[in-house]
Amino acid sequence: TFEDIAGRDGSRIASVASGGGEDADRAVAAARRSFDDRRWADQPPGARKRVLLRLADLVREHLDELALLECLDVGKPIRDSRTIDLPMVIDCLRYYAGWADKIHGQTIPIPGDYFCYTRREPVGVCGQIIPWNFPLLMLAWKIAPALAMGNSVVLKPSEIASLSVLRLVELAHEAGLPDGVLNVVTGQGAIVGQALARSMDVDSLVFTGSGRVGRLLLEHAAQTNLKRVYLELGGKSPHVVFEDTDDLEAAAQAVV
Repeated sequence: TFEDIAGRDGSRIASVASGGGEDADRAVAAARRSFDDRRWADQPPGARKRVLLRLADLVREHLDELALLECLDVGKPIRDSRTIDLPMVIDCLRYYAGWADKIHGQTIPIPGDYFCYTRREPVGVCGQIIPWNFPLLMLAWKIAPALAMGNSVVLKPSEIASLSVLRLVELAHEAGLPDGVLNVVTGQGAIVGQALARSMDVDSLVFTGSGRVGRLLLEHAAQTNLKRVYLELGGKSPHVVFEDTDDLEAAAQAVV
């Protein structure tokens, strides 16, 4: 385990399971089984839509709980969590729920006596790695489109802020998501994230974070099954650490 530390004062909130490579592999195997037996992918689009809408309703019902949990874990003002983050999470879930029954293929006119068409299908098992600053919103951005289309997911939240993510995933199962479709592995990115990137059973990988880590994930994907990789890299919120801070070395290390 590792200690989850409150962003506001450095106090301990809880101990969180520190997943290893084997834990990531078990989560991927569960996602693969759930996708291959089509327990979610073959549900009618309207059924997937209803589950995501029910999840959005549950987030609304538990808004204060989730906002407080994220506020304590991340260190952001409770006002921001309640009035910005959580409403956007609800809107995101509802938006992609609406897409579940609106993705269509095409018929394509071609020369000759042929019937040519396209069919859109889920990609399979989606590995997803999210950062610490907007845990629930990043979670919604990643899982909502993937689940709406019938994929199975293995998600690694930031080890700095995992608690609100774990709670929302509990609500997802309460909303009716089948077992094995949405899996979470908490732990260090260098271990769990690398395991997802190198897994032969992960079909796509989504990552939000630094350019340095993004390059590593691309390398891992290229060295294994050439999985699709989608990267959102960089940052716009620099830290300024002044020389009179109590522990300059520790502060500098935290920024790195």
